This record gives sequence, structure tokens and C-alpha cells, in this order.
Amino acid sequence: MTNTPNTSVPDAHHYVVGVDVGTGSARAGLFDLTGRLLATAKQDISLFREAGVIVEQSSAQIWQAVCSSVREVVAAAAISADSVVGVGFDATCSLVVLGEGGTPLAIGPSDDPNRDIIVWMDHRAVDQAERINALGHDVLRYVGGRISPEMETPKLLWLKENRPLTFDAAWQFFDLADFLTWRATGDLARSTCTVTCKWTYLAHESRWDAGYFEEIGLGALAQEGFSRIGTRIVEPGTPLGKGLTTEAAEALGLRPGTAVGAGMIDAHAGGIGTVGIDGRPDRNLAYVFGTSSCTMTSTVEPVFVPGVWGPYYSAMVPGMWLNEGGQSAAGAAIDQLLSYHPAATEAARLAAQKSVPLPVMLADLAAAKFDAPSHAIQLAKGLHVVPEFLGNRAPFADPHARAAITGLGMERDLDSLISLYVAGLAGIGYGLKQIIDTQAGAGAVIDRIVISGGAGQHPFVRQLLADASGKPVVASGSNEPVLLGAAMLGAVAAGTFGTVQLAMASLSRAADEYPPADGLIVETHARRYDAFQKIQALARTTRNM
Repeated sequence: MTNTPNTSVPDAHHYVVGVDVGTGSARAGLFDLTGRLLATAKQDISLFREAGVIVEQSSAQIWQAVCSSVREVVAAAAISADSVVGVGFDATCSLVVLGEGGTPLAIGPSDDPNRDIIVWMDHRAVDQAERINALGHDVLRYVGGRISPEMETPKLLWLKENRPLTFDAAWQFFDLADFLTWRATGDLARSTCTVTCKWTYLAHESRWDAGYFEEIGLGALAQEGFSRIGTRIVEPGTPLGKGLTTEAAEALGLRPGTAVGAGMIDAHAGGIGTVGIDGRPDRNLAYVFGTSSCTMTSTVEPVFVPGVWGPYYSAMVPGMWLNEGGQSAAGAAIDQLLSYHPAATEAARLAAQKSVPLPVMLADLAAAKFDAPSHAIQLAKGLHVVPEFLGNRAPFADPHARAAITGLGMERDLDSLISLYVAGLAGIGYGLKQIIDTQAGAGAVIDRIVISGGAGQHPFVRQLLADASGKPVVASGSNEPVLLGAAMLGAVAAGTFGTVQLAMASLSRAADEYPPADGLIVETHARRYDAFQKIQALARTTRNM
């Protein structure tokens, strides 16, 4: 097996596998070397919740789900496992805690060692994050000025303070994507994507800042030479180890030695799977609209945007800087919003009969009421939603923010549920516009939004987001851009493409484009956006009364 870059025409009989571990499932996609998707497979994974904001998972279960998905996708594509030349992984930015030899360690009140992952959405470390922010270390300049409880150093500090025996016994602390590449290859290397975006690694200087760890109370990690969080940091797509180990290859149903590329956070894999569609990643905003949402903007020079994570160097597109924002709850916010309505139960039953998710059915019904989907904003007249159920990720970096809804009446019918859905979706769009405008004010200007993620697949959703944000929304030519992004990492590791940029240019392509509406629709959204900002500000000033 060679990892030397190959500049020849891709072999028509070679394939790559992309593995995406999201919040609720592990998925695998098998692609040929032109970016064509041959098959997908999916295995659900469990979430374990405790009182308050504790959310945990099992690394053993996730690895098992990954292996099952890969075996299933190769079988579904009816190709020889020997023809798979590379594998790439992406995953949520969740913290995996392992003892000596990779044994799982209990990280919460259940004391169950199988629950060894603190999930990205777990907010147990809000107090630790606030104390870190109060110290104001210079490292925070590269996370938008404020560390988030979604990131790993507050969670590590929580472990040290609340589970000291676990903290001391830990052999390795992994971001989930790095855990997967370790399980696959035995290589402890970390990706610049994971440790720069979530662990405060300074990729532009190729170093950890020992002073930061000492100051916040995690000096033990620095004193150990960072051996438990990563001493070798490599760019995404870098070939790891000697490829798949014999044990991992057997579990995955692939050939030992198959190339494995350093991984990425799931949203960032969606970014490289989309923003290269016209060769101008610096003008395209990657918008991954799933359970949460993530916005990723690439720039040639660093741009500092208060409240927006970054700038991160080589965290998504190697050699470029990344600003990362988004909403802590997006698709999940829509689900939460709809659950409050009296018609939700009956509507969910109707959606199940149609074999579609409830939001998809509501999008269909809203679009069907008008000749043009943009006119559906009329359904939300007088109804406004700021959908910050899980805080504001950007541009305020405020984990205490909460949702606000105004204009509710006593209606209990399906039509009023549709109106609430449209208002909530518009609120998602205004939150997106707020991030875009804030970044533009700091110098990171984009021309269009390239969308991916399960919650953003419906044409009605894309059009309403374009109208609310004022930017064209472009759909990727791939139905699975996150899986494609992960597969690109495997292709680069296998030497099929010399760089991630070449893989992006070769495998990414645009499909449909949704330009924002004009005329009176523009004025309607301008007024609603103004109301959104005023309601949001009022909620901030009154929440502690």
C-alpha cells in the first residue's frame, strides 16, 4: 500500500468510504473516485441523559455501529472489499475518556464505565467555561473571545474538579473523530481540525499554550507534555499509521493496510464537501443544518469576530483560516418548538402515516398554499420566534440564552401549527443572517450559502433561508456532502488526490440554487429581522428578573 500522491486519472475500480458519526447515528457512504455515491448504511447510537444538561454516549457502542455500517455499505454496493483504497472519519466534537489500554472510564453520576463520552451538547461545564472566560487568557482570542461549554477544556476541568479519580486514571482524552482514527490504525495523532477548534491548540504556531492550561487549572496536562491530549498534530487527510490494523480491518470488513486519513468534526467534513464547488472557498459559507447548525467561513488572512469561534488555522481547508459559528439548536429547535403546539401529536401521527418526518410534512403543506414558496412567510404574520432553546452559539457566545416566542394565540388546528413552523424556520434564518452580518462587519464577507445537513434538504426550507438571510442558498450536487467530505479524507490518505483542495475541486459540485426573493418579500423579512433582534435583546435583559 502506498500513500504517494497519484496525479493520474482515478481508477474506475477503486473506492473510498466516508464514515460520519452524528449525534444519533453512525453512517457510512461508499463513493467512487469521481465522487459518485454508490451506497449508504446507517446504525443508530444511544444517548444517555441525566438530570439537567448531562448527555453521554458509549465509545464501544459507537465503534460497533461504525463497523456494522461499513460492512453493510460494502455489501450494499456489491464491490470487493479489496477495492476500497481509503477510509475517512468525521464525528461530533464529543469528549472520549479512556483508561490504560483503551478501557472506558465512567465520566458522570451513573458511574457506568461504558458511558465514557461527554457529548458535544452536554452543558455540565458552564460554570467552568465562565471561570475560564473571566481569566481572559490570550488564547481566547482564537475562540471568538469566549470559550464555550461545548468545547473540551471546560469539560476537562469539570472532570478534574468533579471526577478527579477518572481524570487521574485517564490514559487518553480524545475528540471523537480522533478516537475513531486511533481505533482504526492505532495512531495517536490528532487532527488540526479537532484540537484547534475545540481544544485551544494554536495551529498557526504549531503548539499548545502551556500558560493557558496552567492558568485555568489544567496544568497537569501541560506538565505531562500534553501526552494525554496530543503530541503529534496533523492536517485532515494525512495518512495515519500503516493504515487499518488487522483487528480493525476484520471488524470493518476491509483489507488490512487500507489507508486512513486524519479525521474532522462532522460539520467541517460537510464544509469541505461543499465549499469547493466553484474553486472559491473564501466566498462560500458552509451551512450545515442538522440537529444543531454550523456556519463555516474560510479566509486567506485571519479575521477576528467577537462571539464567533476562531480564527482557526488549517482547521477545515488546509492553509486557510476558519471562522465557525452556528446555532446550538437548529433542527432540534424546530422539533422542540413544534412539540409545544396542541396539534403536534395528531400531526406527528399523520406524518408517520405518510412516512415522512413532521417538519417535512409541514414544509410540504406550507409550500402547497402558495404559487411561490417565498410567499409562505405570510403565514407567520404577527408570530415571531427566537429559537435559542440551547443558548446562542454565535454571535453572542451566550449559553444562557433561551428561546422567545411572541404572537401565540389559542388556535389548536393544523394550520396554526404550520404557521408556527414557518415562524420558527424564519427565526433560524434570521439567526443565520445575524452571523453573516456580524462576520461581514469584521471583514469576512461571503457571497452565498452552501447548505448541507438533514434539516436543510427540503426546497421550501432552502428558499425560506435564502429569503430570511438575503443570500443565495446553493445545494450541493451530492445528496450526502458530509459523507463525501469524510470520503475525501480517505481519498487524500490513499494518494488519489495530492491535497484536500484538489479533492474538493474534483469531487464537489453544485446542484440547485435558491436566490432570495425580491420586492415586498424583502421588506417583510427586513421588518421581521428587526423584530427578531429586538425580541432577542429583550429576552437577554429580562431573563434574570
